[in-house]
Amino acid sequence: MGKRDDLIAKYADDLKNKCGMTPDIDLLTKVTIGCGPAIYNADASTVAAGQPAELETVKNNFLIKKLGLADSPELDAAITSVLATYGMFERSKYRAVVYYMLTKHFGKEAVYG
Repeated sequence: MGKRDDLIAKYADDLKNKCGMTPDIDLLTKVTIGCGPAIYNADASTVAAGQPAELETVKNNFLIKKLGLADSPELDAAITSVLATYGMFERSKYRAVVYYMLTKHFGKEAVYG
């Protein structure tokens, strides 16, 4: 297994054990690949949930640009919901896991067709 496969296994473990979800490994793999080289950077691979600018980046770059959603209060509510599911006190919220849960939340799996 390569480094990316190891990370996907770690993300799947987080989804199962921290978020109470059974991951769709195929979709998780596609979301992880979509994150690009950020998954290999310690800072970029996680979402800083306590930083408003970071949450705006998730909303603008992922939800609006990648998933094609219109800006609305529903986007902020979804981000808050996903972060709460992950665990507000969970220090390392992996970007790929957050993006995976947001993709599932909005039913946008087809984006990764």
